[in-house]
Amino acid sequence: MNRILKSYFYWTYPRGSFHYDVMVTLILAFIFITPQMWNYGDKPPLTGGPHEPIQVLGDGGKGLILTVPASEVTAPANASDSAVKKALKLAMQPVTGDAVAIERWEVTKDAYGNPVAWKVWAHK
Repeated sequence: MNRILKSYFYWTYPRGSFHYDVMVTLILAFIFITPQMWNYGDKPPLTGGPHEPIQVLGDGGKGLILTVPASEVTAPANASDSAVKKALKLAMQPVTGDAVAIERWEVTKDAYGNPVAWKVWAHK
């Protein structure tokens, strides 16, 4: 038994032999069965990303300028600063992650006064 295990470990059996086929079968079983049994952490997040693209530009080495579509922000333009900041962070999170500090923002409105996009200055 010790000799067989040593031969399996060093892969000394010729191709097409019974023991070679057993080793290949064990490897294939490991490849196809273990993803169902263990969580390797390689699944995409359940929350979807933004529906419209968020534009990210550099601010000359000072930080980032992000343009977030108004449809991605849940807070209205006249909400308190903390509510707007929280909604902007939540909308930007799929693109920037958690480690972003918002410095300031301004809202772009259309001809009827409806918000179109938020321009956000932030840094990491």
